[in-house]
Amino acid sequence: MRRLFPSVTAATEVYLDSASTTQKPAPVIAAVEGYLRERTANAGRGTYPWATTLSGAIEHVRAQAAAHLRAAPEEIVFTPGATAGLNAVALSWGLANLEDGDEILYSPRDHASNVYPWLHLRDTLARFGRHIRLIPYQVTELGEADTVDIAARLSPRTRLITVSHLHHVFGALNTLEELRGRLDPRILLCFDCSQSGGHLPIEVTELRADFAVLSAHKMFGAPGTGVLYCSRRVHEHLVPFLPGGNSGVAPTDSSLEYARMPERLEGGTHNIPGILAIGAALNVLDEIGLDVIAEHNRVLTRRLIHGLRPLPGLEFTPGPAHAPCEIGYGTVSFTLAGIGSTDLGFVLAEAGFLVRTGAHCVPPADGRADADSVRVSTHIYTTADDIDRFVDTLAAIAREVGP
Repeated sequence: MRRLFPSVTAATEVYLDSASTTQKPAPVIAAVEGYLRERTANAGRGTYPWATTLSGAIEHVRAQAAAHLRAAPEEIVFTPGATAGLNAVALSWGLANLEDGDEILYSPRDHASNVYPWLHLRDTLARFGRHIRLIPYQVTELGEADTVDIAARLSPRTRLITVSHLHHVFGALNTLEELRGRLDPRILLCFDCSQSGGHLPIEVTELRADFAVLSAHKMFGAPGTGVLYCSRRVHEHLVPFLPGGNSGVAPTDSSLEYARMPERLEGGTHNIPGILAIGAALNVLDEIGLDVIAEHNRVLTRRLIHGLRPLPGLEFTPGPAHAPCEIGYGTVSFTLAGIGSTDLGFVLAEAGFLVRTGAHCVPPADGRADADSVRVSTHIYTTADDIDRFVDTLAAIAREVGP
């Protein structure tokens, strides 16, 4: 399996930062290089074979992405990434539909890409005299969205609940299944699937998602590309937010007429090599099997937790380490007494282990920020030996910095 990933086989370091971005398999590299080397053209602009072939290829990738999410192709919008996708929801749905006094429930401890767009939406609407409320909900010790707290904060004015499907720091899975059947049908659900997209199977209908976003570079794809899922039931409520070249609008005598979805939300030239890379990445994920990847990451997560638990001065952040059962999705975060996370990251890098440190793009809330931590994240190219050697190295550091 590791031979699929040239950077992994060539490196002497152990890459343990797949939650930040994944390494790229050879077919993805070939897809990008192939477009740039051979028959580069602009899809959707010409009638000659180079252009029309690319147009067909993009629609094929759209169908692949739909199958990946158990959705329909017309529900799939290509975006520059998860941040762009969540901002698209705020701009194409929020600006057009939210009224004075409406509420959005969100977690201030999610990734900034699932926090800042809603703050920006609130501030933008306020400039036009519409004042919405952002209602924060809590996170449990397991790192999960607290569905009891969410239920307590629901009101007749709740219009959207947004949640991280797989938390990027805590490694906790959120489905909101405890709330099914208890939500007013008018309440929309938005899932940030950036971390789960290449790690485990996703069925948007089972999640009852109205919106969901994928970040391609976290699922073997190229940076600067992503997917936004928009359920059919919200299509009539969406307005274009990128009018211009090759966008889903046409002028009439008095206004702009909107095209059907998904063209309505796609403006400008597509990131063609990036979209082709998504198709190649999805092929690799299908060939390996998302169930296989999920189980591989579960085993490595438990191995890592069991290895780290006895270390003196080590404290886990909320997440699978606190769960009563053997769950795990490839992400574990912790702190170590006697050394800051940034310094620990430098020491680990010197020893050949590449991890993420800091606040991990969790914005400060109410003037307070989550404590910096070290995050270890795995994928299919991570081995049990990688984890064992990491644990041994961290144990030596813990003995060195401990009392």
